[in-house]
Formats: sequence, C-alpha cells, structure tokens
Amino acid sequence: MSATLLRLVRVVLYAALTLPLMPLQAALVAMRSPLRRRLPRLYHRWVIRVMGFRVTVTGEPSSLRPTLFVANHVSFVDIEILGALVEGCFISKADVARWPLFGWLAKLQRTVFVDRRVGSTHHQRNAIRARLDEADNLILFPEGTTGDGNRALPFKSALFSVADYAGAHGPLPVQPVSIAYTRLDGMPIGRFYRPFFAWYGDMEFLPHLWTMLGLGRAGVEVGFHPVVTLAQFGSRKALAEHCYRVVAEGVASAVAGRPQLWPTPQPQPAAATAAQ
Repeated sequence: MSATLLRLVRVVLYAALTLPLMPLQAALVAMRSPLRRRLPRLYHRWVIRVMGFRVTVTGEPSSLRPTLFVANHVSFVDIEILGALVEGCFISKADVARWPLFGWLAKLQRTVFVDRRVGSTHHQRNAIRARLDEADNLILFPEGTTGDGNRALPFKSALFSVADYAGAHGPLPVQPVSIAYTRLDGMPIGRFYRPFFAWYGDMEFLPHLWTMLGLGRAGVEVGFHPVVTLAQFGSRKALAEHCYRVVAEGVASAVAGRPQLWPTPQPQPAAATAAQ
C-alpha cells in the first residue's frame, strides 16, 4: 500500500470511529454515567490500532484510585497511548481547549485545562480536587512541553502541586511513566527517524501529522515505574527530581534497546484503596 493510500485509509477509519462516538460520550458525561470513564479508554485502544502503533508495556499501572500518573511528553500520540492504558483524565495546557476537534475530544474526556493567568489558580485547583474527590486518575506531562523523543526533559516541580492532595484514603499515589518510540516496521528507529513521531519545537501540526500517517507500524515502549508519594520526599522539588530520574532512565533504556532496570518497588500507601 502506498503512503498516500495508507494515510487516506487511516483518516477515513479515524473519522468513522471518532465522529459517532463523540455525541455518545457527551451524553454519558452529561448523565454522569460510569461509562464516561470507560469509553475513552476503549476509544484510544481502537485509535492506536488504526494508527498502526504496537505498544509494549513494562510494569503495571497503579490500581490505586485516584493516582497521579506523570510521564515524559513526546507527541500528541502520547494521549492516545496513555489513554488506552490508563482510565483517567488528562491535565493539559489551556490553549488545547481551543483546538478544532482535538479540543472537543479533550473536553469529552473531562480534561482539566490549566494556565498561568492571574485569578485562574483557584478555579483550576477546584477542578483538580473535584476529579480526585471522585476517585478519577489524573495524567500529567510535567516537562511542560514536548521533546525530540531521544531523552526526557527535566520535570517542572511547580506542576507537582496536585501531589499535595490528601484525600480520605491518605496521600495521593504518584506513578512515573516513561514513553519511548523505538521501532518502525520491526526495525530500530534511531535518532534520525524518531522525530517523525516526536512533535516539538516549531513543527507545524498538520504537515507533521500527515507525514506520520504515511509511516508503517510503529513500536512504542511504555514503562510503569514504582508508585511513590510526596510524603516520601518532603517537597515537590524532590518528588519531581525523583520522577524525572526514573523516567529519564526508562526512556534511555528503551531508546538504547536495553532491558529496563527497575528500582526496588516502594511500598504503596496502606491507606489507599483500589476502589473503582
């Protein structure tokens, strides 16, 4: 199949999957149905199949609810991949809400949009707390931007303010997650080809998306690392540095084709629960 035909097939399949499900998810959100949490995960699983991604997972997502998942950010495809693996809501920058189609999809997944405008902090804090009080998992990209996929960027400690949350079940569990795009049609991608998947810098969105849609089957490695809490480190900065080190090592190991070296698992908070 030619690259152009492959692109067209993927666009048609994506539209055929997405457009009918949007009003269904809107109705589920309006009715506060439990399915409003489950449908997005199924949707993302179908999308990554349509897009030709094969995901290999090391470790296990936290079963504690709520959990804050913190991951490095390489591409807009990260949303589909983590959305397929974790039942949760994303924390995203505010301008995403204004994007055509993708902003609507983000709202339907009950994304929490954050910005730095004076006067918005209180509203954002309340929105995040509301998600956590309802035992919704949250997914955060604490680099604050996307990278080239060859390495993780340092995590911004200010974005870990959500880790201050302590609900009825104790401190909020935090799970570092590493994402690496490693193979194309079974062959190692290498530093030169990885930016075909990474979206960063001044790349224009639509040309980058069109190029990526014409590629073959891509391999992605996702590592779920041991769960920690803010209480174990004493400060947001120390927690952010720990999560960055773990994720950076996970990315480096995946990119180099080495087996990931897992630290000794930390005990999960005894007071936390795996409530659904």
